[in-house]
Formats: sequence, structure tokens, C-alpha cells
Amino acid sequence: MLERKVVDKGSDPLLPSNCEPVVSPSMFREIMNDIPIRLSRIKFREEAKRLLFKYAEAARRLIESRSASPDSRKVVKWNVEDTFSWLRKDHSASKEDYMDRLEHLRKQCGPHVSAAAKDSVEGICSKIYHISLEYVRRIREKHLAILKENNISEEVEAPEVEPRLVYCYPVRLAVSAPPMPSVEMHMENNVVCIRYKGEMVKVSRNYFSKLWLLYRYSCIDDSVFERFLPRVWCLLRRYQMMFGVGLYEGTGLQGSLPVHVFEVLHRLFGVSFECFASPLNCYFRQYCSAFPDTDGYFGSRGPCLDFSPLSGSFEANPPFCEELMDAMVSHFEKLLESSPEPLSFIVFIPEWREPPTPVLTRMEQSRFKRHQLVLPAFEHEYRSGSQHICKKEEMHYKAVHNTAVLFLQNDPGFAKWGPTPERLQELSTAYRQSGRSHGSSSSSSSSEAKDRDSGREQGPSREPHPT
Repeated sequence: MLERKVVDKGSDPLLPSNCEPVVSPSMFREIMNDIPIRLSRIKFREEAKRLLFKYAEAARRLIESRSASPDSRKVVKWNVEDTFSWLRKDHSASKEDYMDRLEHLRKQCGPHVSAAAKDSVEGICSKIYHISLEYVRRIREKHLAILKENNISEEVEAPEVEPRLVYCYPVRLAVSAPPMPSVEMHMENNVVCIRYKGEMVKVSRNYFSKLWLLYRYSCIDDSVFERFLPRVWCLLRRYQMMFGVGLYEGTGLQGSLPVHVFEVLHRLFGVSFECFASPLNCYFRQYCSAFPDTDGYFGSRGPCLDFSPLSGSFEANPPFCEELMDAMVSHFEKLLESSPEPLSFIVFIPEWREPPTPVLTRMEQSRFKRHQLVLPAFEHEYRSGSQHICKKEEMHYKAVHNTAVLFLQNDPGFAKWGPTPERLQELSTAYRQSGRSHGSSSSSSSSEAKDRDSGREQGPSREPHPT
């Protein structure tokens, strides 16, 4: 979904509807990685033995049921039979022996099995895209019907304005919002439950208060909060649909930095804006997010790739999607190249080295890179993407990979917020603190108050068009 939205030119904020190519490269890779079966993490010897058997059996079934060349069939069948023979004979093999044998089988059979499945996988990806097109069409029809019922015109003339610099402000919708339906709310212990037509979404009391404050600061069309609850329901439901309805599903895509790291970034590097956040996980009340239609009422400045600041210091912790991260680097370098004002981006991405990702290589070779800091795996933490609903003891989790922190700055930005050894040392020290003992819940819910006290809003930026 993230890769699709980087290239999508359609009108729907969530579902892709105008993408080229039709087959998603990211989805294609994900499915192909699970051919012929999905490999799981193995802890015990018997699990490794079963996985090897299942892989061999699945590879044989797939090569027999697809159109493959005689040579491919021969190679796969020979290796599968050799594996079965080894499994029958060797009863003293260790877990490592089984895993080595599995790796050998994957190297021998993988290319042939993938080639046989390629057309089917492309067909699956294409079908999913066309299903998305159909849903977008239905949603669009419903959207126009609601506007017509309320005598709201979708055609809005863009006012003629001269190019000028403005201070950063939340994104505004050009089309007036129709009346919102009523929703029900009740409390379950420390959780706020909001229900609409039998569908219920939940958020902790602290984060509900945070949304209330963000709405109060940012919304300009609802001074008496009549639409607050319906808009909270839409917000929670949108992110639930984006990341999955299962418990904690997709929360890694919404992971954020610990509170004490944000405090250091603000105090030492002047950061008061997040390039990739949401109303649920933001620390500052200035942030970019994926969905301007639901998030703008809570302070979002719109998608990061559509945001063009002229000056300021920004934190960027993007979802770990290679296509999105690559587009982010292109956008940041363009902004740094064109701005004569102090401009700084502190970027947090995984240090994937086997093989190195193009985005990491690009930033390491960028002329705007001022410093690179590496945080070792299991020695630093992230805040959970489900922080708005999870238990306090589940608020933080250890990073399982190294994190690269790269400072991209133009010359004025480097002069103002340069990564000096003293600043870097304090940032590293902040990361070594455990968020579990840092009062995380209350800190997050009052983050917007911290930002209010931090001084004037980030800016200026180039004036955006209405969304």
C-alpha cells in the first residue's frame, strides 16, 4: 500500500486507483518471497525438520502444477527426491543441519519455482489492483451523492494568489464538510470506545485527551466540538484499515522515537516538526501524515512528499518501505538544494546492509550529509505503533536491527544545527535510556503542550494549494 501511494495519481486518500505499473513491485516481491511456502523463524530441531519437508513437498507440487521447462522440472524433482532421501536416512541431524539443507534446497530450486509462479503472481497483483479500482469508483459515487444531498458543490475555484511565504499551518479542505452522523461513546476502564453503526474503535483515555487538544488547536470549522467524535471515529477507522484490524497488526509501520529522544532533538537541534507521523503517534503538534482528509482537523500538514518547507529543523522517521524512503530522499535533496534559509532533516532509517538499500547508499553519498550515527540493534528502542491502545508495559520495544541516523543539512542549516560531538553524545545517551521508566504515557498525551511552549511554529513554507 505504501509503495502504491508513492506513485498513485488517483483521488482516493487510501486506495490506489491510478498507478503505473499496474503490478505493484513491492507486492510482487512480498508474494514471491513466500513461494513455494512462507518461511518462519525456527527455534527447535523438529520445527526445522518439518519446515524442510514442507518446503520440498510444496516445491514439487508447484513445479508439477505450472507450465515449466523440462530442465526446471528435472532440477526441482531431483533436488526434492534427494532431500526426501536424506530425511529418511539421517536421524541424528541437528537443527543447523536441517537449516543448511533448507538453504541449499532454496538455492537449487528457488529460481525455477519462482519462474514457474511468476505469471500467476502477476495475475494476483493485477486482480487486487482492479478490485481497488472498483472500490474507489463506488466510494467516489457515494461521496458525490452525499455532497449533492447537502447542496455542496465539489467544484471549487482556486483563488488567484501571488507566490508568497507563510508560516506552517494545518492542511485545510477546499470542499465544505457535510453534516456528520451521530456516534456513540462509552468508557471501558481506561479505554474510550466510539461506535458507529455497530462498528467500534477504541483509544486510551490519555490519547483521547491528546486528540481533543490537537483538535482544539487545529480545527477551524467546529468551535463547539459537534463534529469531534465522528471525526475521531473516522480517524481511528482509517488507520485501522490502513494497518490491519488484528490486535497490534501493522504497528511497526507506526513506530516512533522515544519521548526522551524527541526532547533532545528539540533542545539541541531545534526540531519541532515530524515528517512522518499521525495524530495518534505524533510528539509535536506540527507533523506530516498520510491522510489530510481525516488528519487535518488534528494538525496534520498533509503528506510529507507534498510539503515544501523553506526553513526549519525536521525529524523524519519514515515507514520502512524502500520506495517511500527513496522518494523521501529525492524530495529532501530538492528542498535543500533550493532553499537559502537554514534547513535540516534528521533521518532515522534501518541500516540494512545485506544488501545495502539504495536509499541508505544515496544518503551516505549525498553532498548534504553532515554526519551519520549508527545505533546498535537491541541497544535502542522505538515506541509502539499501537501506543494509543496498548498496555503501558508494551509501549516500547527493542529495535532488532541497527538504526542509521543521518543529518541532511544545507550550509545555513549546518551552521545553525550542526551535529557537533557534544550534541551527538547527548543524543546517543538519550537513546540508551529506557522508555519504560520515563513516564511515557503522560509525556505523549501532553506533547502538544510541549510544542506550544517551544516557541513559534516551524516555518516559513511555500504556500500549499487547498486539498
